[in-house]
Amino acid sequence: MRLSVAVLALFASIAVTIDAAVYFKEQFADGDGWKSRWLESKHKSDYGQWKLSAGKFYGDAEADKGIQTSQDARFYALSARFEPFSNKGKPLVIQFSVKHEQKIDCGGGYVKIFPSDLDQSDMHGDSQYYIMFGPDICGYSTKKVHVIFNYKGQNHLIKKDIKCKDDELTHLYTLILNPDQTYEVKIDNEKVESGSLEDDWDMLPPKKIKDPEAKKPSDWDDRAKIDDPSDSKPEDWDKPETIPDPDAKKPDDWDEDMDGEWEPPMITNPEYKGEWKPKQIDNPDYKGAWVHPEIDNPEYTHDATMYKFDSIGVLGLDLWQVKSGTIFDNLLITDDVEEAEEFGKETWGATKGPEKKMKEEQEDMERKLREEEEKSKKKDAEGDEEEDDEEDGEDEEDDEAEGEQEEGETEGEAGTKEDGDAKQKDEL
Repeated sequence: MRLSVAVLALFASIAVTIDAAVYFKEQFADGDGWKSRWLESKHKSDYGQWKLSAGKFYGDAEADKGIQTSQDARFYALSARFEPFSNKGKPLVIQFSVKHEQKIDCGGGYVKIFPSDLDQSDMHGDSQYYIMFGPDICGYSTKKVHVIFNYKGQNHLIKKDIKCKDDELTHLYTLILNPDQTYEVKIDNEKVESGSLEDDWDMLPPKKIKDPEAKKPSDWDDRAKIDDPSDSKPEDWDKPETIPDPDAKKPDDWDEDMDGEWEPPMITNPEYKGEWKPKQIDNPDYKGAWVHPEIDNPEYTHDATMYKFDSIGVLGLDLWQVKSGTIFDNLLITDDVEEAEEFGKETWGATKGPEKKMKEEQEDMERKLREEEEKSKKKDAEGDEEEDDEEDGEDEEDDEAEGEQEEGETEGEAGTKEDGDAKQKDEL
């Protein structure tokens, strides 16, 4: 019996492996070979250019190479085609890694999944897609993961707020769409959100609506509290809010002819009690809050195929970036959740640690260089001050020497004058 169970389990495992399909995989591992697989849209003439790069920091110089946006303030429109397929009856898994090493301030990091009839050479922002998924950042207010599904020609945004990563490291984004109409969003192989298509998108009308024939009865009292009818305002309640300042005195130099009649300034009345309101008591006729009864929505029809897309055939990067530098890599579309998880571990998972370490080392080196530059600037400034002091000292010495010389000359002139006076006396 045990052997039979083991054999059955083995066959089941083999069957699952055989049934698993990878529809699209791109790791940009063959140099410029990616250019033959990806097509740039010609809808606009000034789309931003892509380049192959691992970025300024990475975990593996070759494995971490992806396509990077290279021009600021540009739209980007690039797509890759694959054999069309339908996700009917199977999970659909969309996964990719993205790195915003440029400290992105406003720009997209998402992918779009298009039907196979897309004209890639004319792909643009209004081209109809099946799914849009991935991070979008703009300023402090927008830092979210888009999950948008097209249903019957209309794009529907998820009603939940899923926060994206906003640092400069590489992160892995995964969307899982199941045939039972449930979904899961993962970041870095960890679940961050899940639910159902019907609950988290407004693709279908609500199941229930308020009964248009129902109205709140005219005698329905929904006031929990009422004014106490026996309460009355005290006779001494009404006092003015402000009064003339009793301590104020007319200035001695006040001239009524020039300044007009003097009036004391107003101050808050300490006896003012505010607006009087009667006490509140429990309403004896209170019936509670009236709840509008609901009925089945005649516009609602269950659709068990909301998850299904008939001809998936193109993956596109259609986005805007203010500051370029985003790198896309390790793109995968499959029907196997485990395959996607393992692929994520083998790629992003293997290089995330070394990438972070390299970034930290670069930051440490940059910090040390800044400190050295600051020290050098400070030293130069101190040297300039010393030179100024020396020059000031030399100027003082020159002034003293000139003073002594002038003093000697004055004394010499005085001595000459005295000798002349003595000679004149002798002659007399």
